[in-house]
Amino acid sequence: MVDGLSSQLKGGKGSAGGIDAKKLVGGALGAMVGSKRGRKMGGSTLKYGALAGIGMLAWKAYQSYQANASSDAPANEARQGQPLEQLQGQAQERRGLEILQAMIMAARADGHIDADERALLTQEIEKLGPDDELHAWIQQQFDAPLDAAILAKNADSPQASREIYLVSAAIIDEQNSMERAWLDQLARALDLPPEMTRELDRQVQGSA
Repeated sequence: MVDGLSSQLKGGKGSAGGIDAKKLVGGALGAMVGSKRGRKMGGSTLKYGALAGIGMLAWKAYQSYQANASSDAPANEARQGQPLEQLQGQAQERRGLEILQAMIMAARADGHIDADERALLTQEIEKLGPDDELHAWIQQQFDAPLDAAILAKNADSPQASREIYLVSAAIIDEQNSMERAWLDQLARALDLPPEMTRELDRQVQGSA
């Protein structure tokens, strides 16, 4: 699904020749976190603005994880994939869609996105000027079953998996058992070691 939409959007808006994935992800994250915070998160220390460089935060978590790893084998960073901010063209579009899909699922994890919230999130995303195909795809994500395996399948690299988890951790409420369960399920589907998820969680908390 992500591959197909990315191909459709190629040559459309954005500085990369298609959608501006960094702008789209940043704006959507702000809208979603703001909506969740306004409804139930209250005085949460989470500040989405500090997550503007989400790819670099995920990469920093990977480097910390590698530094603390018990194995003496050298890390093969070439196989890890690039952070979102370093991607160009269709590769950036595809990663942006993967992260946007993860954001929507995380926002829905408590089962309580009502019509008003959905309208607000849609309105904020539409302000960024995505094409009609993206509008339709976003609406599909609000109705699709929550499925961590789909997100894991769409991840195009280990770095993408880390970004998907990190942005999901930024949106969920740790005190909500349904949302915490979703995040744990996502970590398993993405095949992230517990030490890696802890590093990613630390990056989210440290950005607050």
